[in-house]
Amino acid sequence: MSTTQILALLLALSVALNIAVSTGLLVHHTGAGTAQAILSGAAAAAAALGIYLAAVAAYS
Repeated sequence: MSTTQILALLLALSVALNIAVSTGLLVHHTGAGTAQAILSGAAAAAAALGIYLAAVAAYS
């Protein structure tokens, strides 16, 4: 892997982590339990990474 590819992957991971934390905090703030907030955040992060990896696969 080249340096550019590694940096792009780290950026995607960072964005997915930010999405997960934001979603988890938002869900927890609406009154849901901690477990539901964690699951929602993980699902949002998985969706973001899935979209990113699908775009990379389509590009290459």
